[in-house]
Amino acid sequence: MTNLAQIIEQYKNDSESVYNTWFIDNDQRLKAFRTIRRGVLQVIEDIKNQTFPNDFKGSSLEFVLSCIAEQKQIFVGVSHPFYWKPKLRIPDIYENQNNKSAFGQFLENCINAKSEEQVLKEIVKLDQLKIKGLGPAVASILYFMHPTWFPPFNTAIVNGFNFLFKDKKKLGSWTEYLKIRETVIQTNLLYKSQLSNDLGAIAGLCFEIGTQKMLIGSDEYLSEAERSRFEKNIHKRQKEILEERLEENLHSEMQYHLLKIGISLGFDVTPASNDKSKSFNGQNFSFISLAKFPELPTDKDTQNTIRLIDVLWFEKGTNKIIGAFEVEKSTSIYSGILRLSDLYFSISSGQEVFYIIIPNNREKDVILQLNRPAIKNSKMNIKYILFSELRANCDAICKFGSDHSIMEKIAKSI
Repeated sequence: MTNLAQIIEQYKNDSESVYNTWFIDNDQRLKAFRTIRRGVLQVIEDIKNQTFPNDFKGSSLEFVLSCIAEQKQIFVGVSHPFYWKPKLRIPDIYENQNNKSAFGQFLENCINAKSEEQVLKEIVKLDQLKIKGLGPAVASILYFMHPTWFPPFNTAIVNGFNFLFKDKKKLGSWTEYLKIRETVIQTNLLYKSQLSNDLGAIAGLCFEIGTQKMLIGSDEYLSEAERSRFEKNIHKRQKEILEERLEENLHSEMQYHLLKIGISLGFDVTPASNDKSKSFNGQNFSFISLAKFPELPTDKDTQNTIRLIDVLWFEKGTNKIIGAFEVEKSTSIYSGILRLSDLYFSISSGQEVFYIIIPNNREKDVILQLNRPAIKNSKMNIKYILFSELRANCDAICKFGSDHSIMEKIAKSI
């Protein structure tokens, strides 16, 4: 398209587009890659061990799709194709053991692939099996494994693609997805200086156009119904962005309280490695936290996961972790628990305290997650603290607390 460069600039310059609200400077998006990758490894392990259930609900696959769906700017509804539909017996990866095994092998080969050609071969092999109901919706999982090789895929992205490239591609076949992918990659190569190696950027452009949150050119030819729908979408997007900003402010506030308490108790403190640039109440996190993250006695990948825990308290001048805190708003509580369990199972001395910090309206969610057999049957003791309790008691804890046991006063356990 001769004016594609202008369209891309329009997309990037819109402060409310998914480019700016999802793709750029989004800590939750970056955290999701590691969490989803680990979730995929769990799906593979469950299928190998024959512990993967005959339903989507409660499975490790549900966790993976829930983590992807949390990127709600672009992935709302990503779980729907994987719901078990008993009347149709689709997708046929729950009851059929051969199909289940094939799906597990597909995921394992893809996550371990060293080239995109290897993944393409796996897609062709999977497609040849003709597993009922298992189509290119899987591409959204592939994106979080290999974001520079495979774009995400949903109805809105396909609609935007068709409008942008004057095409008529269908949603449900791997063949059509691979054709879309080819065009997306070639276009991305031409405009990579404006976009990114990560194909999420150009997929986001298609999504914006496909959901009519972005108009290409003049809107003077829109019918009244189309104009009304466009304005409704814009209003909806503005409301979502406002809610996301409020949630982010809440997250930063809770991190600040935890950092402040840790300092008052005499610990070295640090927020998640990608949250150091944040601030609350005029206080930059970088000014009150450790300048350098202590070296931990574990492998690099595990250390990188531990560094993403929202707040850590260290014994002064050491690399000994005293407290670990995950702040969860609308995101998956289980992903926070996974980061805490990485710490526990890799370097725990048994003396650390683990807490999930949650909004008051998510108490049932955290109880459900802490009751998971893998957590409940371990010796890891995770407690939870409500936002309202942390906010109301922060100053008193700072004033009267002498050690980390003071947190027990406001914590709950299952």
